[in-house]
Amino acid sequence: MIVTGPVLNTIAAGLKKVYNDTFNKTESFHSKVAMTVPSSNSQETYAWLSKFPRMREWIGDKVVHKLSKQGYTIVNDDFEVTVEVQRNDIEDDNIGQYNNLAQQAGWSAKQLPDEMTAKLIVDGDKNKCYDGTPFFGAKHPVTVKGKPAFVSNLLNKPLSAASLEAAKAGFGIGRTIMQNYADEFDRKLKVKPNLLIVGPDLEDTARTLVTADRLENGDQNIYKGSAELLVISEIPAGEWYLEDTSMPVKALILQERKKPVFVAQTDLNAPDVFMRGAYKFGAEARYGAGYGFWQLMLKGQG
Repeated sequence: MIVTGPVLNTIAAGLKKVYNDTFNKTESFHSKVAMTVPSSNSQETYAWLSKFPRMREWIGDKVVHKLSKQGYTIVNDDFEVTVEVQRNDIEDDNIGQYNNLAQQAGWSAKQLPDEMTAKLIVDGDKNKCYDGTPFFGAKHPVTVKGKPAFVSNLLNKPLSAASLEAAKAGFGIGRTIMQNYADEFDRKLKVKPNLLIVGPDLEDTARTLVTADRLENGDQNIYKGSAELLVISEIPAGEWYLEDTSMPVKALILQERKKPVFVAQTDLNAPDVFMRGAYKFGAEARYGAGYGFWQLMLKGQG
C-alpha cells in the first residue's frame, strides 16, 4: 500500500472508531464517588468549601455565608497515551495489529478519572483539604455555637461481619459518627452514608454486611440494604470507607478541563516520519482532582 494523505486519514478514522467504541463501553465508577466540575482555566479555586449552607428560620437579619478569602485550589494536569504506527506496517497492509493498541488506549482513557479518584481516597490521610488538615483526620477545626471544636472522620475500627456486635463496633459506629455531624448552629447536616467502599480483601465481608439476611454467626443483619457496595482495587488491605453520595456536592472533586480526545499526527513531512518512518495516534486529556466536604466521607481501618 502506498502511503498517502488520504490513506493516513482512513487509518486514523479507523483507529479513532476502535478507540471510541472501547472508551464508550468501558465501565467506570468515578461518578459515584466524585462530582465532576467543568474547568476553563489552568486551575480553579473553590472558595465555597469553607461553608456548608443550610436553610434557617429568618429571625432578624439574614445570616450571610461569605466566600473564603483563601479558598482551595485544584490545578489541572496534562495526560496522554500515544501509539506509534510504523510506515512499513502501512505499506505492508499490517494495520490490524494496531487495533489492540487503540482499544487499550480507549480503555486507559476511560479509566483515568477512576485512577485519579482512587488516589484521592488512598492518599486522603496525607493530603490536606480546604481546612488545612488531612482530608481523613481526627482534628478538623469547626465552630459550633461560637465555640471552637475538633471533629474526626477517621475511625480506628475494623470492618467485620462476624457478629452483630462486631458490625456495630465498626460499620455501625461509622454510620453514627457521620449522621451526627452538625453545622455551626449545632444542627445535624443530615449526612446519610449510602456507599461502602472497600478493597478486594474486604469484598466478601462488605457484601455480607450490606446484602445478607444474617451475619456470619447467624445474627440477624440489621444493616442489610443500608449502603451500596463499591470495590476499588487500589484500596489497601484493611481499609474501608463510608460516603454520602446523595447530596448535590460530594466529598471528592474531579475537575475536568478537557475530556479525553483522540488525536492523530498524520503529516507526511513530520520529523518523526522522515527520521524514523513513524506516525502517531493517541489520546489527550486535562484533569485535576481534589477534596470537597470531608463531612461526607469517613475512613475506617482496623
